[in-house]
Amino acid sequence: MSSPFNFDRVVLSDAYDPLRQEVREFVSPFRDTWSGWKIAHTWGGIDKEFSKAVGAKGWIGMTWPKTYGGAERSQFERYVVVEELIAAGAPLAAHWVGDRQTGPLLMRYGSEDLRQSLLPRIVSGELTFCIGLSEPNSGSDLASVRSKAEKVEGGYRLNGQKIWTSGAHVSDFMIGLFRSGADKDAPKHAGLSQFLIDMRSSGLSVRPITDLTGEHHFNEVHFDNVFVPDNHLIGEEGNAWKQVVSELAFERSQPDRFLSCFVLLPMLIDELGTPDRLAKRRVGESVADLIVLREMSLSILGQLEAGKVPAQEAALVKDLGNTYEQKQPALVRELIDAAHDIRPSHTLSDALGYLTQSVPSYSLRGGTREILRGIIAKGLGLK
Repeated sequence: MSSPFNFDRVVLSDAYDPLRQEVREFVSPFRDTWSGWKIAHTWGGIDKEFSKAVGAKGWIGMTWPKTYGGAERSQFERYVVVEELIAAGAPLAAHWVGDRQTGPLLMRYGSEDLRQSLLPRIVSGELTFCIGLSEPNSGSDLASVRSKAEKVEGGYRLNGQKIWTSGAHVSDFMIGLFRSGADKDAPKHAGLSQFLIDMRSSGLSVRPITDLTGEHHFNEVHFDNVFVPDNHLIGEEGNAWKQVVSELAFERSQPDRFLSCFVLLPMLIDELGTPDRLAKRRVGESVADLIVLREMSLSILGQLEAGKVPAQEAALVKDLGNTYEQKQPALVRELIDAAHDIRPSHTLSDALGYLTQSVPSYSLRGGTREILRGIIAKGLGLK
């Protein structure tokens, strides 16, 4: 019986090694100044100056056309850069959404005016984006969004609320999903539209959500007759569902879905010194799992490079990646005599303290386990 999933092997050749070394040399001076707390945040950490430095190296929008400021390099070169930056614990959030999702979305569905205006500024690390998808009382049923876009002269009026919007308080723009169709009997996946929303717009307000770690990166975003012009509609009105599905495939298959806790592994190995047999076995198991996830992620990258939308494969990688990452702090505590308190002067303790608190949320971001497993079950023909 043939598998419903496609994971054809993709191999990164040695030709990418010089680029990998260049990234390591670039990030090393920064890395020496970062605390354990900062490297534990990695792709979720906001540092706009660092993002501008990455942009100056030409490592944002690497695959994009030169017309829009890109470098027209391969997806595999971009993968190497992202992999090395996350492995080093670099703070990428200020440019991560723009590079990973918004830019590709605009190139595929945005107007030429928006491409010319925004893409070069994403490439430079100047612009920060957030994604407006989740809503109160909708759970993970993305198609049940109720925020509305009403057509008016020259554009649309947006009303409603988004929640759990990461980085909204520091973002320049949002890509928001709104219900623009008026037919109440239409399927819930129909009548959805995406808009580019200036976060400085009149009628838009951002309220912080402080999480259990005491940090603020989530937000509620409220829309009270927020106006967006016609040219800020992304793609065709009422046809955004397929756009969102394509966008989520980019989100769910990237290295951040299994490397978010990677910084713990080399520090654990250093801390172990000369490990005993049990420690060798447990670290070996972790590395083996990591290699499998990386191979699966590279396979999805090959499909994206070929213009395919591997939504089911991406859901599987994210679900497995969640499980893997959530085991990593426990592995450290199992193998070393970790202190019960967080010691900022000790990089491993500092990183471990933050990640122990934050990893439970990893099975929520980008789609809960239930939603992901529903997608996987559909691929298996079980629903």
